[in-house]
Amino acid sequence: MRLDFAPMEGITGRAFRETHAACFTGVDRYWMPFLSPTAEHKLTPRQLRELDPGSLGPARLVPQLLSRDPEDCIWAAAAIGELGYPEVNLNLGCPSGTVVSKGKGAGLLRDPAVLDRFLDTVFSRTVLPISVKTRIGLESPAEWEALLPVLARYPIRELTLHPRTRRELYRGDVHPEALDRALELLPFPLCYNGNLFTPPGVQRLENAIPALAGVMIGRGLLADPSLAARCKGGSRDRAVLLSFHEELAARYLADMHPDGAVLPKFKELWAFLSLLLEDERAWKSLRKCGRWRDFHPLALELLRNAPLLPEADFSRLNQREMECRTLTASDHNS
Repeated sequence: MRLDFAPMEGITGRAFRETHAACFTGVDRYWMPFLSPTAEHKLTPRQLRELDPGSLGPARLVPQLLSRDPEDCIWAAAAIGELGYPEVNLNLGCPSGTVVSKGKGAGLLRDPAVLDRFLDTVFSRTVLPISVKTRIGLESPAEWEALLPVLARYPIRELTLHPRTRRELYRGDVHPEALDRALELLPFPLCYNGNLFTPPGVQRLENAIPALAGVMIGRGLLADPSLAARCKGGSRDRAVLLSFHEELAARYLADMHPDGAVLPKFKELWAFLSLLLEDERAWKSLRKCGRWRDFHPLALELLRNAPLLPEADFSRLNQREMECRTLTASDHNS
């Protein structure tokens, strides 16, 4: 079964993807964090840098679009196709409040009729194959029943389903019955995303639903970058984890200020990586660091010598992410 690395805004940019792929096996495809096309219909230099497939090649990358304007999506899909990509993905799942309030991402799930008109225009005038990533509704899992027939009307190349509502964000359990209904009613391939944190968890899903085209993992791979390799029979190697950390730091430091940009990025990454550490106090020490020169040696010491858990402890994640968001905002504003 195919294994995809989920797009994580602000984390899994080009430098991260290429560094991860150079250090770890197991990921079949990487997804780019979403591009938001504008009415100017021009790719920015930053977007072009992200769309450069680099060492991965376009076959291993999936560009994703976030927009509520079908004309902007049609133009962007054509531009992405001209760059050699075989597929573009539509984001119907981003739960960010600022995104949803503008009717984008999961905000497009608010009204099935509006979604239907949007998809009708995009699919009728786009040559490049289109996949979709979605949640099951905005406020209630019951909304999924009205969304299913809308999605079923279109030639979606593949649907990646995160079976939570926008309101639920990433909290609590997923809704497996929503996946069951999708498998029952939708005529195209399905990929599953949500709460996949361990190799046994991935294996149980594959055994239970062999019809899935693939699985997508995001937070699990940030906590343990070797997770995809372990899902395919590999193991975790502390030396490789250290190499990944240092190569990523070198790429960031070549282009960004150590304290103004690199430190917030690494604090966000360590909010996940620290879930592998036995000692809870280690994260508290890391998040208090105000300068890269203090943070970096402590992170290296932990990677080299700190006891690691067999599996990341995701019971600590919600609090960790909240602390990290507060701290990185403070770092950016300092």
